[in-house]
Order: sequence, then structure tokens, then C-alpha cells
Amino acid sequence: MSSFGGFLYARSRTVPRTLAALAGTVGFAVWAAERMDTYLDTDQRVPIVALSPLLAAAVIGVSLHTPSDELDRTAVRPWWPRRLTQLLALTALAAALLPLAVLGDATAFGPPAMIRNTLGCVGVTAAASVVLGARLSWLPPFCFVGSVVLASSGVRGPAVTVWAWPMQPGPQPGAWLAAGAAFVVGTAFYAVRGARPEGPRT
Repeated sequence: MSSFGGFLYARSRTVPRTLAALAGTVGFAVWAAERMDTYLDTDQRVPIVALSPLLAAAVIGVSLHTPSDELDRTAVRPWWPRRLTQLLALTALAAALLPLAVLGDATAFGPPAMIRNTLGCVGVTAAASVVLGARLSWLPPFCFVGSVVLASSGVRGPAVTVWAWPMQPGPQPGAWLAAGAAFVVGTAFYAVRGARPEGPRT
């Protein structure tokens, strides 16, 4: 992809606005962590670790919108490398910056948990963009994480680390396996298929 072509692609996907929204999400997460005194009690980080990646994934999901589906499908060069690059770059940025809100104990709800949840939420969002379209891609991950927050309270057992991965501490292998699988599958699905076209075709 030429630099000019890359610029046009990024502009058509509103990447500059996405970067600004990600910066705002990170800033809000840092502010919320300070207001909640999470440095005194790591358990206070749970809402931040669960919800901040969700917001970042929603921002990334909106940028996956394809404004010219007809052109994409008839292009000489395949579009999947561009889609993959965009998604990986935005995810890497979010995964690098969001942990700034929860620096400290890595064995509790620290940077590893934030990175894991970012990957998992982005994966679910990317898959949802293929099925529902980019503008509604936030809905399935919000429903999933919201259900996990409500259902996982007080639940114990090895299986909970898999299905309730957004609420698990950083080093849980089952949580990493589930979130990693969601990211790999969702990213591959989006890269190959692209977001579902939205609105009537002319």
C-alpha cells in the first residue's frame, strides 16, 4: 500500500477520529482509576479493567465501517491486508495505552488483565462487525460483558475463568485462552470478510 493510498484508506475509515476517541478513552480510564483510589485496593480496578477495553473496542469497531463496499469487492488488489493492518494497529495502540490506568500488581487486576480484555473485546467486536455491521458491532460485546459482570459475582470453579474472562485477574490461563481465541477468530473473520455493508445499495 503506497503512503498516499494508506492515507486515503485511513481517512475513509475515520482513523484520525478513532485515534482521538481512543485517547479520550484512555484519559477517562486513568481519571477514573485515580478517582476510585485503585492504588489502595486493586479490587477497585475491576470495573475499569472490564469496561475500559469494552469502550476502546467499541471505538475501534465503528472505524471498521466500509464506505465503499462495491469498490472493495471489485478492487484488483485484495483488501484483507489493509483491514488486518488497521485492526491490529488500533488494537496494539489500545493495548499499549489502557494499562496506564492500572499500573502496579500484575497478578491482580493490572496491566495483563487490561491487555487480555482489550484483545478479547476487540475480537468479539470485529466478529460482530461482519455479522451486524460496524455501527452495531459494539452491541454483542456490551451484552456479553454486562452479562458476565452480573452472572459471575461469587461464582467459583475452573470453568468460570473461561466464560467470565473479562472479570478474571491477570494470570488466569483459562481467561487468556478464551480472550486470545476470541481475538484470533474475530480478527481473521473480519480480515477475510470485512464489515457487513450498511444501508441500501445503489
